[in-house]
Amino acid sequence: MPQSAASPVILLDGGTGRELMRIGAPFQQPEWSALALIEAPEYVSRVHQSYVDAGADVITTNTYAVVPFHIGEERFAARGAEWAALAGSLAREVADAAPRKVAVAGSLPPVCGSYRPDLVDIARARPILAVLVAALTPYVDHWQAETLSSLSEAELVGELVAPTGKPLWLSFTLDDGHPGAEPRLRSGESVTDAARLAQRLGARAILFNCSQPEVMADAVRAARAASDLRIGVYANAFPPQDPDAEANAQLCDIRADLDPAGYAAFARAWRDAGATILGGCCGIGPEHIAALRALAA
Repeated sequence: MPQSAASPVILLDGGTGRELMRIGAPFQQPEWSALALIEAPEYVSRVHQSYVDAGADVITTNTYAVVPFHIGEERFAARGAEWAALAGSLAREVADAAPRKVAVAGSLPPVCGSYRPDLVDIARARPILAVLVAALTPYVDHWQAETLSSLSEAELVGELVAPTGKPLWLSFTLDDGHPGAEPRLRSGESVTDAARLAQRLGARAILFNCSQPEVMADAVRAARAASDLRIGVYANAFPPQDPDAEANAQLCDIRADLDPAGYAAFARAWRDAGATILGGCCGIGPEHIAALRALAA
């Protein structure tokens, strides 16, 4: 799917965890967004519907926290596949009921802790991701591996989803502590190498998520120079985190400048740099996605 200046913009949804909390769903650590799936899945459907109503072309399965890191080893072993399948079915039902075409992205998270390339353990991650892939395959239109902080995670995902025959989108989280520097993943590996790997793995798109809006445009330009893949961005709305921080370890304050209009201004710059997939991550809600709708026209 080569991209060009004429490529239409695909609009993603926004963050799920904070939106669940905002509407009153069961929400606490360590389960994070998985708690609503476990205890009150109707709230998950409500969040999906809110993003469809805002104009999203893609909604993402609520499987980011359906891993032992969040729900524990015993619960994952006993019911992880069941809950992942439930997440897939909830998204599928909302997408199929939409008055226009809405795709379902199967979220495949970093298994060993977000933002922590030093904790990546491919041998441990393999069987966990395999459970998610098997459970989600009947429901999703494409795979969206999210918040990848290293190239090795992307390679593993590429291997595991290849037999499904469904398109793969790879989304990396960036070192966002040094705006203006050469864009790199949190592992220190370059965006250029990430884009080349994505192309080699046969991915349809490379994206950047859960990082500061300020670092995204440079990453888009680097990816565009290194590949002909579609490029996407869905940034977060909280301040930069310490290098040893874990995403979702705590609720961070939301930046005051990233209201819907402020976020849309960043998104316009990403589009101008070459991004043709736009959405939001942590702290970005339906009102932000509605503000991006004009960019996708």
